[in-house]
Amino acid sequence: MNLDKIDLNLLVYLDVLLRERNVTRSASLLGITQPAMSNGLRRLRETFSDPLLVRTSEGMMPTERAILLQPVIRQVLASIEQAVEPGTDFDASCSDRVFRIMTSDYGESTLIPTVLARLTEEAPGVVLDILTPSDMSFLEVEQGEVDLVINRFDTLPQAFHQVTLWQDSFSCLLSADNPLADSFSLDSYLQGHHVWVSKTGMGAGMGLTPKDTTRLGWVDEALLKCGHKRHISVFTRHYQSAALLAEQKGLIVTIPTKAAMAQQHNPKLKIFPPPFEVPSFELKMAWSPLLQHNRAHQWLRRLVTESAQKLASM
Repeated sequence: MNLDKIDLNLLVYLDVLLRERNVTRSASLLGITQPAMSNGLRRLRETFSDPLLVRTSEGMMPTERAILLQPVIRQVLASIEQAVEPGTDFDASCSDRVFRIMTSDYGESTLIPTVLARLTEEAPGVVLDILTPSDMSFLEVEQGEVDLVINRFDTLPQAFHQVTLWQDSFSCLLSADNPLADSFSLDSYLQGHHVWVSKTGMGAGMGLTPKDTTRLGWVDEALLKCGHKRHISVFTRHYQSAALLAEQKGLIVTIPTKAAMAQQHNPKLKIFPPPFEVPSFELKMAWSPLLQHNRAHQWLRRLVTESAQKLASM
């Protein structure tokens, strides 16, 4: 392949085609006609001597060669964008950019309010679009369609950049009139009925049952190490809902301490440390390598990190 014969526009076409897997939609996003997009795909096939996208019963699907090309093409285009980007710093005070942040209910209820307070002061025109972990996949994050992922992760793709925002422990929420609160111990903990809160990961979540001992997470794993098992009455994916459920007389909620402390002024609830050892965990922020050098993204990462440091020191 002769490099002088490569049309840069074709690489842009290929990047969008591999993301959308639809000629009509790709043409619309690029502001060109469908025949022009089809002609571009024909030229791409000639350039790479590969079909790249083939029609199947499930729509247009990339070939093995196209799958290998996708991250390379994205990196090449990102490098070009960085090279031609104006040398001026990002001016947050007059920006109306939309930043997309994927985070769990835990991150949204603990960290995002502080981030929003900073935005109100420093960048009132900036908009946050908060997505849940089940809304998108790691592949879409890797392609730069999401600015940041803030969550607890067992594993992350090696290509991602990441930092730890803070470490958190666990606490228990009980109704103030729950008899178990008078003498809270491991025995009383095991006597109670519990609300389980998800450590939501990437991709669509699946339902759970109390018998899914290998999928229940840190709290139940810690109990199993002690030779015990709690009685789970409710499964939820929302920490604020769990706190409301804790107000019911017979329920116990075990959630991260920073989420529990949001209820410290609620007279209906009492907060206790778990009567057994539960390992702490890390809240991490991760992002695509394609966004690493983007000035606006660097500003956002700094703001989120500083907000987390403020909360961690409280």
